[in-house]
Amino acid sequence: MPANLTEKMTPLAPSEFTQAEFLDVKRKPLEPFPPFVRPYLELIRLEKPTGIKLMFWPFAWGLTMAAYSVKMPWNTYTFHLMQCLVGAFIIRSSACTINDIFDRKMDAGVERTKNRPLASGRISVFAASIYVLIQYAIGIAWFYFTVEDLALWVALVQLLPIFAIYPLLKRVTYWPQAWLGFAMNFGLVTAWVSTTNTFNSPLLVTAMSGCWSWTMLYDTIYACQDIEDDVKMGVRSTAILFGSHIRPLLTACGSVFVILFCSAGILNGQGPAFYVISVGGLLLHLIWQWKTVDLEIPQSCWDNFNSQGRLGCIIWLGLVIDYVYSIQLIKVYQ
Repeated sequence: MPANLTEKMTPLAPSEFTQAEFLDVKRKPLEPFPPFVRPYLELIRLEKPTGIKLMFWPFAWGLTMAAYSVKMPWNTYTFHLMQCLVGAFIIRSSACTINDIFDRKMDAGVERTKNRPLASGRISVFAASIYVLIQYAIGIAWFYFTVEDLALWVALVQLLPIFAIYPLLKRVTYWPQAWLGFAMNFGLVTAWVSTTNTFNSPLLVTAMSGCWSWTMLYDTIYACQDIEDDVKMGVRSTAILFGSHIRPLLTACGSVFVILFCSAGILNGQGPAFYVISVGGLLLHLIWQWKTVDLEIPQSCWDNFNSQGRLGCIIWLGLVIDYVYSIQLIKVYQ
């Protein structure tokens, strides 16, 4: 790894905060909850909503593209959208918990993560294991009653084995982000299949490949926060592997995301709003990211990572305008 990539690394916390003060600021959203509950809410990252957004948006994109295809009634769509949000929250919560169980010793050696509940000893491994089993039980019940047939199996695969495997890969490969790219985006397939009762292979493979590239992009930026500590702790990532060549990787991932997501829209017969708002907004946002992110400053990487939630909303906005316009046309011609 090039020396200049680690020598310029600055602490995650902004300069006006000490580490303790910075942690207090991050935990403020949890203050309304009783003290004994807060570590369990930290374990599922309740105070960090970006992860929930990143899990939710593929669900929302898949549902909206499917609703556009089958001309789903608006009331049905909004109901299923709320179901997607709950499903994304359950999957993300259990994924964070199982990740921290496996990574507790590594997290203890990384400045940004050393105060997580398991790494700091505020929650025992036994308590966290019971906690994640409860989350899995809730997740299985939720998907059993909300989706069926193939969509149910897709949802359960995302909930259980995929995210349990992810933390183990950090120890054996520099490509854990590649696996995460599949794990984060299976909701798109679940939403499409449960809505249309079909498995449109060309569309789903194209859309999932685009989403995979998106996850590769944002999680590599996320990993840049911890390069110095990760090297010491033996944690592997694409950020470490590519070193000074990270930007070409990010450019490639962003370009593939734009091309494949546009292609998925063509396969689904999307209208003008998708290409102007979703694809155009995606391209502009990626250009803005490229110009503003400083990969050697952890706070800049963190801010850029958080902006991905807004990017997801931009893409969804074009999709939902297309969908609403399509069902309004049906009413006009009835």
